[in-house]
Amino acid sequence: MPFQFQDLKNHCPSEWRDYIEHSFVRQLGDATLAGESFRHYLKQDYLFLIQFARAFALAAYKSPTLADLRQAKDGMQAILDTELDLHIRYCRDWGISEDELANLPEARATLAYTRYVLDTGNRGDLLDLHVALSPCMVGYGEIANWLNQRAETIRGEANPYDAWIGMYESEEFQEAMQAEIRWLDERLADVSPTRFEQLTRIFRDATRLEIDFWEMGLNLSD
Repeated sequence: MPFQFQDLKNHCPSEWRDYIEHSFVRQLGDATLAGESFRHYLKQDYLFLIQFARAFALAAYKSPTLADLRQAKDGMQAILDTELDLHIRYCRDWGISEDELANLPEARATLAYTRYVLDTGNRGDLLDLHVALSPCMVGYGEIANWLNQRAETIRGEANPYDAWIGMYESEEFQEAMQAEIRWLDERLADVSPTRFEQLTRIFRDATRLEIDFWEMGLNLSD
């Protein structure tokens, strides 16, 4: 049977569950997350987006086809022209100015995950890079869906984090998530068992680093 993205998750069930169902995520859905923790996360997520744009620039360099090149270009453009502006406005709603964002130091968890992604992409090929990015590109959509399946999740004005959930449950983000899964499924279908094991290690490490990113927000670590 050809490999699929689901197989990566099936080979790392505890790590994936700990990421999707992390205490930071649970508290965000329950509206009990400390505002200071969420603001710390938002600040570091801004820095993460900048490195994410660099990862798409690397994806463009690594692209073997014109279709892959266009995909990478569209991803980087979406971050630089849309997502960063939206994030800046969202941060402003939480009392975080653009000047503050521009002068932030990167937390160790931010450095660890983003540089791992870039290093993986530099050492490997385009599939390596996409697998390293997939816990973010796919995981946030799954997190929103998981939160919406929980009876404990509070939606609407009673939850100050409702807009965050709404961002990742949106049709636009869910479509982008499914497009990424389709891209990965097509490439994973052609890999050997040995190559799949290599990709599983990348996926597991990237997921663990995403867990550390939640921990950073929860514990206000730098």
